[in-house]
Amino acid sequence: MYRIGTGYDLHRLVDGRPLILGGVNIEYHRGLEGHSDADVLVHALMDALLGAAGLKDIGHHFPPHDPEFKGASSLQLLKKVRYLVEKKGFQLVNADMVIIAEAPKLAPYLEGMIENITTALAAAPGSITVKATTTEGMGTCGRGEAIAAQAAALLKGSAGLERHR
Repeated sequence: MYRIGTGYDLHRLVDGRPLILGGVNIEYHRGLEGHSDADVLVHALMDALLGAAGLKDIGHHFPPHDPEFKGASSLQLLKKVRYLVEKKGFQLVNADMVIIAEAPKLAPYLEGMIENITTALAAAPGSITVKATTTEGMGTCGRGEAIAAQAAALLKGSAGLERHR
């Protein structure tokens, strides 16, 4: 059985916070606002994985008002999501993600993001892809007010197979 999930996240850029994407600390004068480290890339991926496994979204598993997750590393939360997905009988086939940001330029950081996510998920080499794009100056991301990310994840597993025979 194969299942696909999608995820999306967007956070406002603010002064006084580090910019962390895919677990990589990006050199930039602003960072993303949020309760945890506000890593929109990993948040979108977590929702894609949870959705593909038929589980509730990240807000349910890691509530933004819970002090336990204040400043939390999204890569550590991703490891917990991996456990939940595997507990449901699924394994990751692949995940594809895109970051939407006008600035900073992210190309030099993409391989580090892929490495971090691959490690956190214990994923097969080549099964994780991360790209970056702009909105050509349009919308909140285009005006430099926010950064967003989209993710798609494909899982395989035996969960629910008996219902499809």
